[in-house]
Amino acid sequence: MYGTEVPAYTTLLDVSHQVNADVVARLGADAERLGSIGRVTAERHGAIRVGTPREMAQLARIFGAMGMYPVGFYDLREAASSAVPVISTAFRPIDAEELALNPFRVFTSMLAPSDRRFFSPDLQRRLETFLGKRELFPPELLRLADRAEADGGLSGADAERFLELATASFELSAEPVDRAWYDELEAVSAVAADIGGVTTTHINHLTPRVLDIDDLYARMEQRGIRMIDDIQGPPRWEGPDVLLRQTSFRALEEPRTFRMPDGSVEMGSLRVRFGEVEARGIALTRKGRALYDDAVAAADERSRGLSAAERQDTAREVWRRAFPTSEAVLAAQGLAYFTYRADGEDVVAEPIVYEDFLPRSAAGIFQSNLTAEGSKDTSQEGAAFDADWMAGALERDLHDPFELYARQSEASLREVAQQHGTTPDEIVSNLEVRA
Repeated sequence: MYGTEVPAYTTLLDVSHQVNADVVARLGADAERLGSIGRVTAERHGAIRVGTPREMAQLARIFGAMGMYPVGFYDLREAASSAVPVISTAFRPIDAEELALNPFRVFTSMLAPSDRRFFSPDLQRRLETFLGKRELFPPELLRLADRAEADGGLSGADAERFLELATASFELSAEPVDRAWYDELEAVSAVAADIGGVTTTHINHLTPRVLDIDDLYARMEQRGIRMIDDIQGPPRWEGPDVLLRQTSFRALEEPRTFRMPDGSVEMGSLRVRFGEVEARGIALTRKGRALYDDAVAAADERSRGLSAAERQDTAREVWRRAFPTSEAVLAAQGLAYFTYRADGEDVVAEPIVYEDFLPRSAAGIFQSNLTAEGSKDTSQEGAAFDADWMAGALERDLHDPFELYARQSEASLREVAQQHGTTPDEIVSNLEVRA
C-alpha cells in the first residue's frame, strides 16, 4: 500500500536490498553479527502521527493485537530548534524471539495542543474540537483487536478482516483538505498540520534497515533522488556501530485536493511524507548512553558552521576519543549490552542490537523535511509530559528500553555462570581481564 502511494519507497527498498547483498558478499558471516540477513531484509519501522490520548489508546489496542507494546518515551518538542510539537512512543515486540519473527516497530507521535510555546488557548480549543469529532479507527477494527489480544489470536477470516480494516485506516485519504484550516496549523508547524489539519491519519514514512547506510546514501543520490543533508546519529568510524544511524530522501510533493474558503475544490500538493532508512548498532547501557550524549554535545559544539562532510569528520574525531574501538572493551566497561554463551571453557559476548529510537535523530529528520520552521515561542512555559503520563494515556505499561536490554543480558549471564559453576560477577571480571 505504501509503495503504491510513494513510489520512491520502492526504489529505496531496491537499493537497500542491493547494498545488503553486496555487504554480505564482502563480509560473509560478519555481516550478520547484528541480525540475520533474513531478518534485516524483512525489518521495518513505520511512523504515524495522531492527535489525542484517545487515538493513542486505540492504537495501543490495534498494535497489542499483534504482540507489539509501547516502549520508551520521546519528547521531540525539546529535540529540535524548529516547531515539532509532539511526544512519542514506539510499539514493538519486547521479546528477542518475537522480534526475530516480527522485526517491526511503529514510532507513534501525538500532538501536544496544550503546549503554549506552539498553540494559543483559542487554537488549542478549536484543534481539540476538530480532533474530537474524527474517527480514525472503525469500531469493528477495535473489537477485533481486543479479541485478538485477549484470546492470543483470531480465526483466519477474522484475521483477514482485521488486516483489511487496519490497512485501510492508514491509507492516504482522497477527502479534500480544508485549505484555510491546514494553512493556519502549518503556520505553527507542518507536523501539526499533518496531524490536525486532516480528518484521517496515514503512514508518514516506512523505513527499511540497511547494512551500509553511507553506501545507500550515495547510491540514492546517483539515482537522482535528493537526500537530506546529514546521516543522523553516530558518525561512520572504525569502531563498533552503536545505537542508530538514520537518513531519508526528502519529502516529496504529493497531489492532494483542497476545499477552499468559498467551498470550491482545487488540486494542489503537500510535502510531508519522506523515505527514511536506518542502520542499527549495539544497544548502549545508561553509562554508555551518557557517554554518547556527551560526545554528541561535543561534536555539535565543534561543528557549528561546517559542511555536512566536515561535521562527519569532526564527529569521528570526537568518537575516537570518547568510545572504545572494540566490542570487548564496551562489554568490559559496562557501556553496551551483550548476551553471553558458553563456548567450551570460554565465554562469548554477543552484542544486543538497539531496537529503539533517538529523539534527536527523529527530530533531525522531521526538521530536515519541513517546508518551514514554523513558530515556537520559547518565552512560554511548555506543557509537562513524561513516561508516566504516556502510560496513563495508553492505559497500559510503558516499557523502559534499558530494562528490557538489561533483563535479556542478565538472563544469559546467569545461564552461562550456572554452566561454568561460577557467578555472573566472576564472568564479568574475566571479561575485564581479557579486554
